[in-house]
Amino acid sequence: MSKVAVVYWSGSGNTQAMAEAVADGAKKAGAEVDILTAGEFGADKISGYTGIAFGCPAMGAEQLEETEFEPMWEAVKSELGGKRVALFGSYGWGDGDWMRAWEADAKDSGVSLCTECVMAHETPDDAAKEQCSDLGASVAR
Repeated sequence: MSKVAVVYWSGSGNTQAMAEAVADGAKKAGAEVDILTAGEFGADKISGYTGIAFGCPAMGAEQLEETEFEPMWEAVKSELGGKRVALFGSYGWGDGDWMRAWEADAKDSGVSLCTECVMAHETPDDAAKEQCSDLGASVAR
C-alpha cells in the first residue's frame, strides 16, 4: 500500500479545500494519507511516504508563501528524488505564473512530477476539485 502526504499552506481556505480533495483522491486509489501543514512537514518525514502532494497559493507578486511554505519547500526539494510528487494551489490574480515558476524550480531541483499541476482561481469549483482528486490518485499510484 502506498502512503501519501498532502502538505499545504492556506490563508483563505481555498488551498486547504484543494488539499482535502487531493487526499480524498489518494484514499480512493487505496493509499494511506496524512494531511499536514507546511509547518508540520520537513525533510525528516520524506522517507515515510511513497508520494507527496504539495499545495500553496499564489502570494504577493505570484510567489510561494514566504514565511512557512517556501522555507519548507527549499529544505525538502533536494530530498524528493524517487518520490511521486505533485503540485497544486489557488490564486486570486495573475495567470498562474507562480505555478509555472514553482514547477520549473521543482524540475531544476531534480524533482520528477508525476502529473500536471492543478490550479484553481479563488475557491475551487467542482471541476478543480475533480482535478485535485485525480492528482491525489496519481500520487498514490
